Amino acid sequence: MKNTKKTSRKSDLKKTTKRSSSTKTAPVTDRHLGAVNYEPSGWVRKLLPAGSRELKQKNSVLVFFVTEAQPKKALNSIKKLVGAGLPRFQEASVLQWLERRAADVLTIPMASGPLVLVAFPEAKSGGHSPDPLEKSTYARARDAAGAAYTAYKSGEADKIVIDFGASSRDEISGFLTGLEIASYGFAETMGYKAPGKKKPALFAKSSAESTRDVLKVLATDASRLGAAVNLARHLTNLPGGTLTPTVYAEYARELFRGHDHVRVDVWDESRLRAEGCGLHLAVGGAAEEPPRLVHISYRPSERGAERRPVALVGKGITFDSGGLDLKPSSGMRLMKKDMGGSAAALAIVWWAVDAGLPLALDVYLALAENAVSSRSFRPGDIVKARNGLAIEIHNTDAEGRLVLADAMDVAVSAKDDERPACLIDLATLTGAIKVGLGADIAGLFTTSDDLGREIYDAGVKRGDLSWRMPLFQPYKSALRSPFADYVNAGDGFGGAITAALFLQLFAKDIPWAHLDIYAWKDAAAGAWLEGGGSGQGVLAMSEVLGRLVSGKWAEG
Repeated sequence: MKNTKKTSRKSDLKKTTKRSSSTKTAPVTDRHLGAVNYEPSGWVRKLLPAGSRELKQKNSVLVFFVTEAQPKKALNSIKKLVGAGLPRFQEASVLQWLERRAADVLTIPMASGPLVLVAFPEAKSGGHSPDPLEKSTYARARDAAGAAYTAYKSGEADKIVIDFGASSRDEISGFLTGLEIASYGFAETMGYKAPGKKKPALFAKSSAESTRDVLKVLATDASRLGAAVNLARHLTNLPGGTLTPTVYAEYARELFRGHDHVRVDVWDESRLRAEGCGLHLAVGGAAEEPPRLVHISYRPSERGAERRPVALVGKGITFDSGGLDLKPSSGMRLMKKDMGGSAAALAIVWWAVDAGLPLALDVYLALAENAVSSRSFRPGDIVKARNGLAIEIHNTDAEGRLVLADAMDVAVSAKDDERPACLIDLATLTGAIKVGLGADIAGLFTTSDDLGREIYDAGVKRGDLSWRMPLFQPYKSALRSPFADYVNAGDGFGGAITAALFLQLFAKDIPWAHLDIYAWKDAAAGAWLEGGGSGQGVLAMSEVLGRLVSGKWAEG
């Protein structure tokens, strides 16, 4: 796909900038805006073709995809590749690894540099697995890239050379995406510690006819997607005192400055009040930095099978103290990540714009800090939502669903051709879903079987998993209030379900899906070479949007 064109004339840029904001934003200090310090780009897209010369060079990490199923034949292929470089005492361990294939990667130190062997187990007979969330080949290849990049970082090599052999497109795309993800480091990016090695030169070859001539295209697409994941990770890693709602809104504006087909509207507290966004204002009212709603509208000149826009809403609580229902210190420690849903939504629209995706998008970032002050909203307060419902505040720590509710109402209130084909929200919403599904699997709630199936399938393919949860209507009784239409949270079990049922009140009749995510990795794993923000949701949603373009699913 062609990259979206950028406006080059300063006069046009000024007009676009003025037009893209409905209100003036609060002054943003250079110190804070500069501290965001991230411009997504991607180095994997610079991939060069590898020939026999590159495969034999020293000071390189040589990655070889073993696509020969027979172990002894595979060993001969490896020996042919490295010549006399493979010591005889290593042959036995390599053969044993090829026979067992219990691990996807084997790294062997060699005089010319590390040799990284990648092989995946054969698919189970009949294509059936007892685990429906079993790791896909794409996800295996993505995570194998972490080992290759670790070998590069820890040695003297200045290049990575890959022989993909007869690997599939999924294997190649997954590995290249993983390389991009693996190269991110927060402290180095921010200048908090000395920068490590610069990005390596990258060479690759493939023997499969279906991929040989499109390696460069695959690298560009993979690099873009990996950069989007890293953008979401970086924003999630930023401290709450740095990425405040106003700084965040200004960063979103700057990210798309000069892009044709993109309009960025920032609603300040006056506009939120005029629009009746009482829930959003209540959550953000106690903080020194006021709340913001950012609307990013992407309208490409061409569209695919789905003509109407897709709406994404991201929870953007830049720091969550719990409000007057104060969290304990252990529960507050990671609450800079409570904007992880909005980070994923912003990264997804950046990916779409950079790719020139022929699908209209409306992305809403509901930004606020849930702080404590004399202006805090209180348990027992009754607040009117934008859609007219009166909400009694049962718990001020159930704030994410409140900012999402008003933003969702904005999204579903669009008229005629701007009415969304579907609405998907991403939010670090409940601890209850993590108790049930753990950190790596998002809870998926939806009113549309078709949409739910696509999100689930896309997640399995990309290794960005979700699991369908019930919108069990009898539990809605826990949200009833004698003083208002509903309370914002209930007590007892089923907290993830009651939170989703609350959000459903604001989806109207639009096909809707809610992803309750963790947005964080507690430790390094696979292509993620450090813990922290994970970019959860980006890989799956990019696949979903691509399917909408191609017409595999179009509802309405």
